[in-house]
Amino acid sequence: MSKNFERIYVVIKRIPKGKVATYGQIARLAGLPRHARQVGFALAALTDGSRGVPWQRVVNAAGEVSAREHPNSQSIQRALLEREKVRFDERGRISLPKYAWKRERKPDR
Repeated sequence: MSKNFERIYVVIKRIPKGKVATYGQIARLAGLPRHARQVGFALAALTDGSRGVPWQRVVNAAGEVSAREHPNSQSIQRALLEREKVRFDERGRISLPKYAWKRERKPDR
């Protein structure tokens, strides 16, 4: 497995239940700025077991569920997020000001 993918998975695992993060945010936090597409590739590489990675918590910059290769993935992702009490508006978007993960800051040493 790619070291970059592993870094991406570590960041995604930190997103709390009921919150979402964007592909770009995950890339930046993984030390891969301007590599949002690589986050998408890492998510696509997950198998059915998903290795404990809460993939459903990653959305695009518009607060939308992005299309994936699997035909039902968008409805599955939406259902998983709704189960976590994340709400979608009439356009199918998530309010990022309300649901975006604001990473906790680690104290400076």
